[in-house]
Amino acid sequence: MFRLLVVLLGLLPGVLAAETPQEKGLAIAREADRRDEGFGDYAARMEMILRNRQGEESARRLRISALEVKGDGDKSLSIFDEPADIKGTALLTFTHKAGADDQWLYLPALKRVKRIASDNKSGPFMGSEFAYEDIASQEVEKYTYKYLRDETHEDKPCFMIERYPVDKNSGYTRQVLWIDQAEYRPWKIDFYDRKDSLLKTLVWRGYRQYLAKYWRADEMFMQNHQSGKSTLLKWSDYKFRVGLKPADFNEASLSRAR
Repeated sequence: MFRLLVVLLGLLPGVLAAETPQEKGLAIAREADRRDEGFGDYAARMEMILRNRQGEESARRLRISALEVKGDGDKSLSIFDEPADIKGTALLTFTHKAGADDQWLYLPALKRVKRIASDNKSGPFMGSEFAYEDIASQEVEKYTYKYLRDETHEDKPCFMIERYPVDKNSGYTRQVLWIDQAEYRPWKIDFYDRKDSLLKTLVWRGYRQYLAKYWRADEMFMQNHQSGKSTLLKWSDYKFRVGLKPADFNEASLSRAR
């Protein structure tokens, strides 16, 4: 009995060892990702409102479609409908769990497809405060993580975690996220630039649940603290499982965009 007690006591430190901040941060990110698995595909509409430092606004309207890819990142297609001077401009994104994402931009005025180089992913998407890397789906494997603390955000108990891009071409050194503890939805991200200065803040507003499982926000607001500019994305007309196929997401589909 004494010998058994000694053995059990020897095991206790390993059994009772607390998660490290890195392990807990990764676990939170994985759970958030798990809760959004299985949506299949969706189509939606978006209004993009750009505001400059002086408060002047311009609006763009576009259609978004996305396809969930088992074992890899999502595929997405964004097609601009308004204003007339950019109508037909389209961005195709293949997000990957490992390695650089693939992105192509179709420019109707030139009637050609331009590949977005991996070292340009930090550039602004169509003049907005969203970078090309922000548009891609945020796969868990693209970051390493660290849990910081629990913190309330707008009366919601949240996990506050920090994540660090694996891609050396990222425009960010780190991002601080607030993820609610009830549904594992992101509510806020602070983005820090390559000099580790606060660059932008993204907030989500007005979540709705679809198919009794999947949460999507009505609005995403990105404020650039350094330039004074902002971009508001207003989402509408979400439709899930509309039957999109891989053939709907290729370079040929870019030039067919209308």
